[in-house]
Amino acid sequence: MQISSLSTRLKDRIVPVLTGPPVLAFLPAITLGAFWLWGETALLLTALGLPLLFAFAGALGKWPVEGRGTRDTVTGLLLQDSFLTATEDVCAETARNGQKSACFLVELDDYTDHVSRLGQGAADHIVQRCGERVRSVLRDKDIVARMGDNRFAICLAPVPHLDLELSIQLAERLQEAVENPISLDGSTVYVSCSIGFCQFSRFDGDSAKDWLAAADLALEEAQQAGPSAIRAFSPQTRRRRGTKPLRDEIGSALDNGQIQPWFQPQISTETGHVVGFEALARWSHPLRGNLGTDVFLPLIAQAGLLDRLGQVMLYHSLTALKAWDSADVRVPSVGVNFTAEELRNPALVERIRWELDRFGLTADRLAVEVLENVFTDTADDTVTRNIAGLGQLGCKIDLDDFGTGHASIAAIRRFAITRIKIDRSFVAKADRDPEQQRMIGAILTMAERLELETLAEGVETVGEHALLAQLGCDHVQGFGIGRPMPFDQTLDWISAHEAKVQDAPRISRKTG
Repeated sequence: MQISSLSTRLKDRIVPVLTGPPVLAFLPAITLGAFWLWGETALLLTALGLPLLFAFAGALGKWPVEGRGTRDTVTGLLLQDSFLTATEDVCAETARNGQKSACFLVELDDYTDHVSRLGQGAADHIVQRCGERVRSVLRDKDIVARMGDNRFAICLAPVPHLDLELSIQLAERLQEAVENPISLDGSTVYVSCSIGFCQFSRFDGDSAKDWLAAADLALEEAQQAGPSAIRAFSPQTRRRRGTKPLRDEIGSALDNGQIQPWFQPQISTETGHVVGFEALARWSHPLRGNLGTDVFLPLIAQAGLLDRLGQVMLYHSLTALKAWDSADVRVPSVGVNFTAEELRNPALVERIRWELDRFGLTADRLAVEVLENVFTDTADDTVTRNIAGLGQLGCKIDLDDFGTGHASIAAIRRFAITRIKIDRSFVAKADRDPEQQRMIGAILTMAERLELETLAEGVETVGEHALLAQLGCDHVQGFGIGRPMPFDQTLDWISAHEAKVQDAPRISRKTG
């Protein structure tokens, strides 16, 4: 039995050498040897005969797909069909030799935002650079492909040892490479990526498609955890995914309280005190855990339930304001996002007036957050009338994700905007990027001239916070301040934050 196993291993190592590209190294020696032993006739026969021998033996057809598959025109990487063919070979070799391998999926976050903000040509450049970086992290024998617009697939060549820890380390190196700043037409672009992977020993299928599907499930979990996350496939991954499609559960989730707002704090850069919270929808799914809007909001839109979601978010947000007041905690306002569909409801202003009266709250406690593209994409008189009506009612009007659309100054004045929220794409790594600093400075100068308040989103580091304070941004929000949290955690967070504020040094602002 041992002899048979040894024979199999020797064959597996020797045959690829004799039937693949490595044999080309021996051809000059074989040809010269034939000439030295038997003369010119043998030289001619060898030169003509060996290629024919390879062709008839099918050896040329066994050379790696990585070198000859169909390739993407932007990145030069393999396309899906060629990747699956090559991965099938890895499956067979790994199973036969008892070696280790893993399949990774790397997906760029916010790709559609890059396309809409920078254009398709710039987005292609970003994908090309990211593809080069992914390839640079890997070995020559590893297989890499572009799968769709913003996804890369990787299949590692079989190795004797590859455990979970090594796989995670490789995923981290891939992520670090992709997320390095990219120069684009004199400016700097920051991208993030989510990664899901599956070790060959962990999936329960028998084909490359099954292996890739397992990695895809891990990628889904990574994307649900937030941008720039990494997840590994395990048997529990499939169970957590459940069997019932999410779209079939949307309606009941809204009715039974599974979908509720989580609250992310907003603070003043001048005093450090809390100036409000933004209400962000979260689905506390009994099997899949906490899901963000990127997962379920498209399903709610497809089901025609955006207006129902808006009602749920408004009710719980006003309830939170009353609870903070009852606890003698000062939270000036709460921000609630309103979609274009909600803003098309002719009865919206009266409904909000009624809700505020029911809770005994003044209108200035509610900040109506409207995406910039609502101002630029709509010609609907109802939307215009509702935004103006909410402003006249006394609600604050926040222009969300400012800088990603094309809102004009005339539109800002016409809709009586109270505050602009600077998009996170301008804030990321701003403390280290002079170009980002100039962009933020320009936005803040414009806001000051128009007498608008400003809030920067996506603040993740102390450096970004300090810079924004020095540049004169009024308010900040982001993971570096506080992550979104359920209401029952907000009171403890506020208490702990206010205690820190008492001893914190004041950051001076730039003047002039």
